Amino acid sequence: MSPLETLAGWLEEARAAGTREPEAMALATVGADGRPSCRMVLCRGIDDRGIRFFTNYESRKGRELAGRPHAAATFHWETTRHQVRVEGDVEQLAAADSDAYFHARPRGSQLAASVSPQSEIIDELAPLRQRMRELDGALQGAQVPRPAHWGGYLLRANVVELWTSGADRLHDRLHYRRQGDVWVARRLAP
Repeated sequence: MSPLETLAGWLEEARAAGTREPEAMALATVGADGRPSCRMVLCRGIDDRGIRFFTNYESRKGRELAGRPHAAATFHWETTRHQVRVEGDVEQLAAADSDAYFHARPRGSQLAASVSPQSEIIDELAPLRQRMRELDGALQGAQVPRPAHWGGYLLRANVVELWTSGADRLHDRLHYRRQGDVWVARRLAP
């Protein structure tokens, strides 16, 4: 089993255990100044290539990924005593993938993504709420078009670390590095 298949299985275990927001992952990027930034995003799919997530391309993370298309992500599920770290290169998903996910989101989330200048300084939320109401009214129930500034990314995993909590802090850590189509595993000391 590949480490990404294990990640997908552990995510399902966390969901079954009642973990709140099991898809939440900390995503770290690096700015042009070389300084890292980290925030929580939602994993919206795992396959043999890596992890998918969606955001505003003009947000801080979007700008950082445009300049340095590399990231790291961490999942942690206390309920199941697992953690997974993933590192790799990042690329934008095809527009069709972004469209499909955008239109599967709740309408309010679609409207918010359409009007929010994510990561920009604002004085208050009231004008954004008003713009959401105006956009919703203008659409008269029609589908919200996905804004060009919003879409998905694939974090192409080339390093995965699977961590299981152990007694006396002797945690089990399996470190995988992709070499071509093969994952090479090594156990790390806790």
